[in-house]
Amino acid sequence: MKNITFLNPEFFWLFLLLPVAFLIWYKNKKKQKANIKLSSTEGVLAQKSFLIKLIPLSIVLRILAFSGLIIALARPQIISVDHQIHSTHGIDILMAMDISGSMLAKDLKPNRLEALKEVAADFVSQRITDRIGIVIYAAEAYTKTPVTSDKTLLLNALRDIKYSDDLRDGTAIGVGLATAVNRLKDSPAKSKIIILLTDGVNNTGTVDPNLASEIAKEFGIKVYTIGIGTNGLAESPVGIRPNGEIVYDKVPVEIDEQLMKDIAQKTGGKYFRATDTKSLKEIYEEINQMEKTKIDEQKFVNTDEKFHLLALISFVLLCIDFILQKTLFRGFI
Repeated sequence: MKNITFLNPEFFWLFLLLPVAFLIWYKNKKKQKANIKLSSTEGVLAQKSFLIKLIPLSIVLRILAFSGLIIALARPQIISVDHQIHSTHGIDILMAMDISGSMLAKDLKPNRLEALKEVAADFVSQRITDRIGIVIYAAEAYTKTPVTSDKTLLLNALRDIKYSDDLRDGTAIGVGLATAVNRLKDSPAKSKIIILLTDGVNNTGTVDPNLASEIAKEFGIKVYTIGIGTNGLAESPVGIRPNGEIVYDKVPVEIDEQLMKDIAQKTGGKYFRATDTKSLKEIYEEINQMEKTKIDEQKFVNTDEKFHLLALISFVLLCIDFILQKTLFRGFI
């Protein structure tokens, strides 16, 4: 049976006595003689032969009965455990993701944006008890998904993210950060975190990134910043042909690392640099380890005792053996 355990397995050592008992019975079997006085044995020989063949049934019943008793003494149980988990230190996380045209650069495979989506999806799947939201930005920003515990909704939203003309191209780090702060500032969570990712420099937008970081600090929001892009040149989009095909060329990678470091330091976070897909995964894993959610787990154990039925069956077998000895086998055993 599934999940069956034995409370007192030491009683299984008693099974070693059963072969000894069988040997004793076997040696004494030949000494057993029936003392019946009859004027004639004619007519009862066939019945006597049949009863003699049934004599081993007695030892079989006893062995089965005592086997059942031994197992019953070992206390077989089926244990079912119910876990109830609830967070005592909830974390709200907002991922602010740059989706400007430069995120189509191919220094991460297949490109920066697709690599980020894959790594972010793994991160979401691991944050079981936390609420997570998504803000996407280029020259403008909007909330893709407000903070939610619905992981299916989040994963679907991540899959749907793609570069398009819906957002004016550019990199407005201040606007992206401010939008994320606005989504988290009224959160009741004990910890509020923003993961801000970009592959460029702040070149547009109406909000100064330093001001946005000051606001984040005021609301107790920690910002982890990630600069994504290889060192040196990267195969990046430089134009679009009339048929819609994107034109690529080698372009220097420029990330305002000092700004990203300042934002992280000011809010109590940390700055990371992802130069390839592997390092991007390692960054998200490190953030995942640093921001652990405290969890209370209540365990309810239900024990279903199974020795009663075995004890009853053993008792019935012994009763059958006793009745057979006093009736059918009387005079033979």
